[in-house]
Amino acid sequence: INVVMEFVLLGFSLSQPMELLVFMLLLTIFALTLMGNMAIITVVYVDLRLHTPMYYFLCNLSLLEILFVLSITPKMLENLLSQAKAISFWGCITQCYFYFFLGTADFILIAIMAFDRYVAICHPLHYPVIMSGHVCVFLVMGCWLVGFLSTLCPLILLCQLPFCGPNVINHFFCDYAPLVRLSCVDTHFLLMIEYVLSSVVLLTSLSVTAVSYLYIIATVLHIPSTTGRRKAFSTCTSHIMVAAIYYGSAIFMYARPIQGRSLDLQKVVAVFNVIVSPLLNPFIYTLRNEKVKEALEEYLTRKNSVLQPEP
Repeated sequence: INVVMEFVLLGFSLSQPMELLVFMLLLTIFALTLMGNMAIITVVYVDLRLHTPMYYFLCNLSLLEILFVLSITPKMLENLLSQAKAISFWGCITQCYFYFFLGTADFILIAIMAFDRYVAICHPLHYPVIMSGHVCVFLVMGCWLVGFLSTLCPLILLCQLPFCGPNVINHFFCDYAPLVRLSCVDTHFLLMIEYVLSSVVLLTSLSVTAVSYLYIIATVLHIPSTTGRRKAFSTCTSHIMVAAIYYGSAIFMYARPIQGRSLDLQKVVAVFNVIVSPLLNPFIYTLRNEKVKEALEEYLTRKNSVLQPEP
């Protein structure tokens, strides 16, 4: 029987002035992340030139990022201003579920985007058939569904664990391993399930992504035109950067043996995974993508002309 009705998120041990400074910094990053990803969704929606599979996937990635930061950051900001730093039992379970659900969907979608670029560059004549509208919708629905279902089993097992105290989680959000370690019973089996599932999701999607880009690079190197090579590489560079950021931090956090994990070091890496990565996504894609930049400039110009009163 659970006697723990709420958990305390230890976070980082900071002085009050430092907590206020970190609060302002995180609030700024949070706002920029939401605005950046919303800008991508809006621009792709209003500009017909961007109604292609690549930008359809990019919109879904931005939507995942928005939901991801909304599941973690508001509570983190609240706790920075609070002395209690508490979260309810079911609030913690819910946050943990959405963190892994949305994170899993993120990695699968990145692999799908890599496959999309592989088909576009290595098989351009077959691209309209292979990546048809129905296929794109099916892939995106599959991505969300796998993320939703793959996280259910370990979370159902987690809900059945007894928590008798202590109730202090050595993290700034409800991550699975620190939460499971607070149970009154032996949780080695549950931690092993988390490790296996995380490894399967990360390494499978990473393999698809890596193989796709290896084929892309081999194909691009055979393009005789320097301009053609540059254009092909510029399209894929942003994808590779996003994939490297996501996989690097997540593999360090979850695809390593449980015994080798330092919770304090994981907290530092988690800051990059939870806060920095969602912010970088829209800026990497907009700054390195001419079509998105042009569409964004045209959209802002139209908005300004509508807002300005006529003389």
